[in-house]
Amino acid sequence: MTERAPFGTWKSPITAEVITGNTANAINDVLVDAVTLVVYHIEGRPAEKGRCVLVETETGREIVPKEINVRTGVHEYGSGAAFVHNGIAYYSDLNDNRMYKVDVKEASLPQPVTPENAAFRYACFDVHPTHSRFLISILEDHSNDLPSAVANLLAVLDTERKTVSPVITGADFYAHPKFSPDGTKLVFQRWNHPNMPWDNSEIVLVDITLTDSGLTFSNATTIARDGSNSFPSWASNNTLCWVSDISGFINPWKYDVRNAQAMPILPSPVKEDFGGVMGRFCYSPYAIIDEPGTVAVWAAYRDGRAILYQINIETGEREKLESPYVTVECMRSLSKSRGQFTFLGAKVDEDTKVIVGSVVGGIMSFSSNITQSDAAPAFDPSFISVPRGISLKVPPNNDLLHVVYYHPHNPAYAGTSIDGEKPPCIVNCHGGPTSMAQQGLQWQIQYWTTRGFAWLDVNYGGSNGYGKEYMNRLALNWGVVDVEDCIMASQLLATPPYSLVDPKRMVIRGGSAGGFTVLNALCNSSNTEVYAAATSLYGVSDLLGLIKMTHKFESHYMFSLVEGSPQDTELFKSRSPINHIDKINRPLLILQGDIDCVVPKEQSEIVYESIKKRGGVVEYKLYPGEGHGFRKEETQCDALERELAFYCRVLGLDSGE
Repeated sequence: MTERAPFGTWKSPITAEVITGNTANAINDVLVDAVTLVVYHIEGRPAEKGRCVLVETETGREIVPKEINVRTGVHEYGSGAAFVHNGIAYYSDLNDNRMYKVDVKEASLPQPVTPENAAFRYACFDVHPTHSRFLISILEDHSNDLPSAVANLLAVLDTERKTVSPVITGADFYAHPKFSPDGTKLVFQRWNHPNMPWDNSEIVLVDITLTDSGLTFSNATTIARDGSNSFPSWASNNTLCWVSDISGFINPWKYDVRNAQAMPILPSPVKEDFGGVMGRFCYSPYAIIDEPGTVAVWAAYRDGRAILYQINIETGEREKLESPYVTVECMRSLSKSRGQFTFLGAKVDEDTKVIVGSVVGGIMSFSSNITQSDAAPAFDPSFISVPRGISLKVPPNNDLLHVVYYHPHNPAYAGTSIDGEKPPCIVNCHGGPTSMAQQGLQWQIQYWTTRGFAWLDVNYGGSNGYGKEYMNRLALNWGVVDVEDCIMASQLLATPPYSLVDPKRMVIRGGSAGGFTVLNALCNSSNTEVYAAATSLYGVSDLLGLIKMTHKFESHYMFSLVEGSPQDTELFKSRSPINHIDKINRPLLILQGDIDCVVPKEQSEIVYESIKKRGGVVEYKLYPGEGHGFRKEETQCDALERELAFYCRVLGLDSGE
């Protein structure tokens, strides 16, 4: 039996309590022991105060003790916190920032492999293939914790002597150091301020010599320097692969060590992004799947969804593979003799899982019948609202604007009981801002759609996945293009020929950079009255303050997003919501973590106090022990319920909850 009720008032079994805690375990990375071919993953545990755990994927067995948090503070966002080689797991513990090793076969107690020094942070490791006592690692030195004084470099960790030896320095940042299969060379990515890695970054190759005291490095050669070059890895001793956006789209490249020649793998550029931007160390858009190192499976984006290609690295021949996974991340080689690889994959109706894929004779097959320790919510799939990717045409030139729309859906309801009613719509601004709203299942979105809300993800100009030109729309225009794209997308979806949502009941929300977009939409845009209410989650409000207080990784980011310099700050002032707060006349909810080092709590508190002082409608919740993004069960649950209650009050909805 179905009933009818006004949109936004439907009863749903998808409660905040059910989709947080143990059921909200987030798989952050997938790892492969290249010797034993055992698959592992890193899992975030909201019910355990947000700690991350290293898990043997097939058995669900935890590799580390209960008090360990397998995370790293490198770049503040972390990732790339663990590596497993020949039955030995190496990982960073966020509790003290030290590196540890543990024998996964014997379940031995972890042993530290670096000296005590909380100022040293480690990430993104590789083990020397013939002398496994040596690890190569990013070392981020916070001995002087001012962003301008933090040092990033590559270091060799001697896991027997427990020593740390800086070996490659000089650049502002490094990523993805990888030993060649024979251990004679090292490749890595580097970049310098004011660039972010997706603006301009280089691939560098160096020779390695083994001595009695360790490894020495020489003959550094920059093999790719133009554009953004990311995710280097070895296909064989003679062939390196990576991705470059020099053509205008992120496409595969290779380097032949024998003749020192770099070239694109594909015979001509393809207008698709083969992978995303290098925001996380654990991300990888491809995997080598044969022993000679001539065949790879590559993930690309088409219409906002991931697709898979089999690519012959030698000939450039490309064949699309059938895949149901709209999100594909963290691809790793598994068994090259069997054409196997593994990755984190999500479908439109199935949340993220560790997936094993194999290609035999050009035929793609997948397996996910491996035990994962997360308890995914057991909801009837009929409750799921399937995303619809839409490329809107923006007048007057019909420029494309990419969005993902979720319609209200709940099998217990046949629709609204009010004639002609359109649903209220939650407009979501992703963070980054150089990021992307993807289409894999997220129960947090279904939380809203099953209650009769529409949900709109806006991949505004600056989002990745649609080519460099689309991403560059945001260059020097942050706080303008993102804001106006969100407003335009909202208005287009509310009017013919779409007419999908109620134009008077649209609310806007976003976290971090998305919060900056939210705040500017309310006070510094072409139409500050489009939205009936808003939620800012740890959002940026003061660009000058952020420049002074944020971490090293993004400390120069604003200079490419907003035209200006440390000496010329007028545009930073004009783009900062805090300088226009008096124009906010819509109810605002602010949610913030109290130990956020990326967007400090002062950024939220100044907005709250300003609106409160003049009698505006504003609510503020500060969550103890939370950083940039909410990891704890009680925080995630409260934030969802608080946001729902806020919208129901503002829109006059009776949620019954």
